[in-house]
Amino acid sequence: MWLLLAFMSATLLGFYDSFKKKSLKDNAVIPVLFINTVICSLIFLPLIVLSATGTLPSSCPFHVGGGGWEMHRYVILKSVIVLSSWLAGYIGMKHLPLTIVGPINATRPVMVLIGALLVYGERLNAWQWAGVAVAVASFFLLSRSGKKEGINFAHDKWIGCIVLAAILGAVSGLYDKYLMASPSDGGVGLDRMAVQSWYNIYQSAMMLMMLAIIWFPRRKADRFHWSWSIIGISIFLSAADFLYFYALSLPSAMISIISMVRRSSVLVSFLFGAIFFHERNLKGKAIDLSLVLLSMILLFIGSK
Repeated sequence: MWLLLAFMSATLLGFYDSFKKKSLKDNAVIPVLFINTVICSLIFLPLIVLSATGTLPSSCPFHVGGGGWEMHRYVILKSVIVLSSWLAGYIGMKHLPLTIVGPINATRPVMVLIGALLVYGERLNAWQWAGVAVAVASFFLLSRSGKKEGINFAHDKWIGCIVLAAILGAVSGLYDKYLMASPSDGGVGLDRMAVQSWYNIYQSAMMLMMLAIIWFPRRKADRFHWSWSIIGISIFLSAADFLYFYALSLPSAMISIISMVRRSSVLVSFLFGAIFFHERNLKGKAIDLSLVLLSMILLFIGSK
């Protein structure tokens, strides 16, 4: 069940990345991200109210569990990690082809595995090490494809933003497992809907401050224009995250597998980049992408 949910989440994430790329075209990053967080908050705010008043029973999958400062302090940290990842990712995606951003993001499972090795003491087998090696090789091949478009991976600041976003995304994935796991398994045991609902609201508040302090004074130089695709970002992200948190909350769920499957969203975003954004050097990037997918298959075999 959790594996099917992970694949459904991956498909929605592919649409999320594609709508994000469309929204950021010649547009200011901070307002787009602010609107995204506000719409996500508006989706979950009614669920918080209905749950608090007892209208939504606890048996409902959309019920938001309560909690005091003990819960909210963990969610605030989650918000900071995710928002930092999003901000770096949005900035990088605005300036880079989707067919390069997608494969880089798809290496997150490798980062999660290494993080699980360091944080949770998990041991990698031969299949998993092979997957790590193939992922590293795919990154270097992708850098060669980038050079054909004038993108130097070693010195390009936008590539640096995408890599930072991927690292922070991996940190968020490891932190999610800690938040969702029961105390008997060494976790906190937070309600999945409470985490998803409240971290969106905290992010909205943080983005409002950034909008007022950073963007508004320089709004004439960094212009924003409305695009209906911005709404699509929020809808696809909220649905993808709901399925992701639901999958993580299931007892047999494996964070390394879920993280890997979610990165298969690169297939959807790659197709969008090729068909709708008419991006270049697709043959070389397709080879790079195939190596990324091979690394995911090796990781999957090694995790069984």
